Amino acid sequence: MGRRAHSLVVMAQNAYLTGMAIREIIEVPDPRLKTVSTPVEAFDAELKALVSDMFETMYAANGIGLAAIQVGVPLRVLVIDLQPEDPDAEPEVCNHGGHEHTHHPTKREPQVFVNPEILDPAEELNTYQEGCLSVPDIYADVDRPKACRVRWQDVEGNLHEEEMEGLMATCIQHEMDHLEGVLFIDHLSRLKRNMALKKLEKLRKAA
Repeated sequence: MGRRAHSLVVMAQNAYLTGMAIREIIEVPDPRLKTVSTPVEAFDAELKALVSDMFETMYAANGIGLAAIQVGVPLRVLVIDLQPEDPDAEPEVCNHGGHEHTHHPTKREPQVFVNPEILDPAEELNTYQEGCLSVPDIYADVDRPKACRVRWQDVEGNLHEEEMEGLMATCIQHEMDHLEGVLFIDHLSRLKRNMALKKLEKLRKAA
C-alpha cells in the first residue's frame, strides 16, 4: 500500500532486517498481479530473506504495506508498517510547498503476516483514500469493513490472532486483496477504474 498524507496509502526481529535487498515492484498491467498466492509451508531462511527484502523494498518506496506478489513471489506473505509519529522524538522542521512547519518524525513498527485470514469483518464500513505501490500515483476512495479479526502466522510459524480497526484494518484488507489477485482499483466502478488506468498511462508517458 502506498502512503499519502491524511489518506491511505507481530514486530519483526532485527535478525529479519539484516542483509536486505531492494526488489523490483511489479506494476499494472503485469498479469502476475492477478495471481492467487499459495500458502507458505516452509518457515525457513528463505522466507526470512524474502520478508527482509520486502521491508527494504517497501521503505525505499515510501509505502506502508507490501504483499509478496508485488515483488513477483506468489506466496501468502504481507509486511506492514504504518510508521506512526513518534511523540517522544524531537520535532523536525520541514518545508512542503513553501510552508514551513514542525512535526514529530515517524517510528518504524514492522509487522509480518504469513498465511493471514480475516475473521468476522465488521458490518460498518470506513472510507479511506487508498493508493498502491503497484498502481503508482493513483488514489481513490475505497469502502472496507472498519474492523476485522485477523489470524496469521509469524516467520517461525507461530499462530497469532488480533482484532484490528481503523487504518490498520484497512491496510491489512488492502494487502490481503493482493493475495487473491485483487487490486484496490478493482473495487471501483468500471468508469472510475478506466479513468484511473488512463491517468496512470498519461503519467507514465509524461515521465
